[in-house]
Amino acid sequence: MEDKQILCVGLVVLDIINVVDKYPEEDTDSRCLSQRWQRGGNASNSCTVLSLLGAPCAFMGSLAPGPVADFVLDDLRRYSVDLRYTVSQTTGSVPISTVIVSEATGSRTILHAYRNLPDVSAADFDKVDLTRFKWIHIEGRNASEQVKMLQRIEQHNTTRPPGQKIRVSVEVEKPREELFQLFGYGDVVFVSKDVAKHLGFRSAGEALRGLYGRVRKGAVLICAWAEEGADALGPDGRLLHSDAFPPPRVVDTLGAGDTFNASVIFSLSQGKSMQEALRFGCQVAGKKCGLQGYDGIV
Repeated sequence: MEDKQILCVGLVVLDIINVVDKYPEEDTDSRCLSQRWQRGGNASNSCTVLSLLGAPCAFMGSLAPGPVADFVLDDLRRYSVDLRYTVSQTTGSVPISTVIVSEATGSRTILHAYRNLPDVSAADFDKVDLTRFKWIHIEGRNASEQVKMLQRIEQHNTTRPPGQKIRVSVEVEKPREELFQLFGYGDVVFVSKDVAKHLGFRSAGEALRGLYGRVRKGAVLICAWAEEGADALGPDGRLLHSDAFPPPRVVDTLGAGDTFNASVIFSLSQGKSMQEALRFGCQVAGKKCGLQGYDGIV
């Protein structure tokens, strides 16, 4: 019998990565040490990590025909990601991000060009055979449509015995008010440091205690706080923490958050405890920061 998959719904982009000696000052002319194309996007990156960890996974996102789409699709295939749920759009183009990576610090600065590509809709999601999945992860984007997707999963779960219910995770990364309605869905909710700081919180623990009232009964809320590690809060009210695991030298932090999310999801899908999953997420994210790209994290 075929193993059930983990589905990630969200964005795929082309990252054009420029590596520089140090972040350029305003009104200066700097030479790049190197430049490369790399597939990016939160859900897309998480699929890469899940596949490297050994989980059968699928990606659902929008694409438009052209050389950029060809590049990202070929790269997804290289990691054995199931692409049957990608949605071909007739308008817009695959988003492109210009990324500046400082070789001195490993930090990254992203300039994102959206290019009017429509996001996956609830009507697109209605065509998905939910029985194929054990876990579905939603990257918060077009929340009004994604709420309908999440409600469909909830309805599906009401017809299934406990061992066949789909577990759901949601990522609230961008500080946009529309996305905050997604807090009320999902067994696991990832809230970003950016959102937490936007809402006035000064630490992961403070954010979790302040935001836990927004999640549904029984859910776990998780917040990663860069070099300070990550915290999780569940229905028992106990705050869990894992320290960060920084590499000997930070090479590239691009996608570290997506790596953390995917590693936590993988660990939980394997039956590990939340404390184990939190630690594993920090370990794999730390290892990724010592690499250029993702190959070598396992």
